[in-house]
Amino acid sequence: MYYVGIDAHVRYLRIAVVDKDGALVMERTVGSEEPERLLAELAPYRPLAVVVETCPAWPWIHELLTGEGMQFHLAHAKHLRMIAHSAQKNDAVDARLLARMLLSGLIPEAHPRVGKQRDHLRLVRHHARLVRERTLLVNRLHAQLHERRLVVAREKLLGREGREWLRTEAWAQLSEEQREMVRTHLELIEVLDRQLREIGKRVVRTAGAVPAASLLRTVPGIGPYWGLMLAAELLPIERFARPEKLVSYAGLAPTTSSSGGHTNHGPIPKGANRWVRLALVSATATHVRRAPNSPVSRHYEALKQRLGWRKARVAAARKLAGVVYRMLRDNEPWRGEGTDAKPTDRTEPQHSHVAQ
Repeated sequence: MYYVGIDAHVRYLRIAVVDKDGALVMERTVGSEEPERLLAELAPYRPLAVVVETCPAWPWIHELLTGEGMQFHLAHAKHLRMIAHSAQKNDAVDARLLARMLLSGLIPEAHPRVGKQRDHLRLVRHHARLVRERTLLVNRLHAQLHERRLVVAREKLLGREGREWLRTEAWAQLSEEQREMVRTHLELIEVLDRQLREIGKRVVRTAGAVPAASLLRTVPGIGPYWGLMLAAELLPIERFARPEKLVSYAGLAPTTSSSGGHTNHGPIPKGANRWVRLALVSATATHVRRAPNSPVSRHYEALKQRLGWRKARVAAARKLAGVVYRMLRDNEPWRGEGTDAKPTDRTEPQHSHVAQ
């Protein structure tokens, strides 16, 4: 068995091959435009396992190598840096280190999403980033209004009523440059609004064609957007041995520090999959309103007075994660409160199977 570490860059790949004893048997640099040469260089070393860090180049390398029957491993770049810190760092050292860590079973693995699942991720993340860009524009408008002691709810600036208020009441109080800034920002917001409406329609159509997303939409609070995001991020669900693994993956479990017989629980970690955490926490807020008597909502209400709504919502999101896990594992819809409510086709972000 041979183990291959590939340090991938936009223009070239640095390759290192080690044998079962960890001895270096081959090193090469191959241009990214030479996929056939890459296959030729690896051909003498079979069977082999290949590891690549998460980077923009990994999808085409995965497609090329798995198409030739090679075993592929995707290393989580952030976790890898914490494990493999080296005082001497260059492409050759990185490739050798990757190969030897793969041999030793030390690679922090990331799940490679390919094909349609990767396109689904692109769709929902693209939508999320455009929403963020629109929010930044609205925030800049808000700041200009505050300079003139003009107060309006941020969300109103996205609606017809808010635009009319800007033209009729606020306009005369703005300086010439502020008016120009407001005008250009409103034009950009209108462009983003049109794009978001079109992308939202694609999200609804795509979610309707993905069985797992349709299944998750039976949960009150999970619409086409969160359903598609969770399906794209979590499948196959079998890679999580139990619900607690999914909770940890989403970063919904509080950090824990134990020393000298004392245990302290801290905040939820900043790492993990922020997209899954966003989906579950946001869906929980809507779920509590739409299904106030569900086990998830009751759990939220029981903790809110003692811990405050922020911590209670995260705790309820952990419970909802268990719901999602069991639904996907058993391929069964939500059967609790709110089942008869008509699912909405509106994409959510603007800004039973319950574990007892």
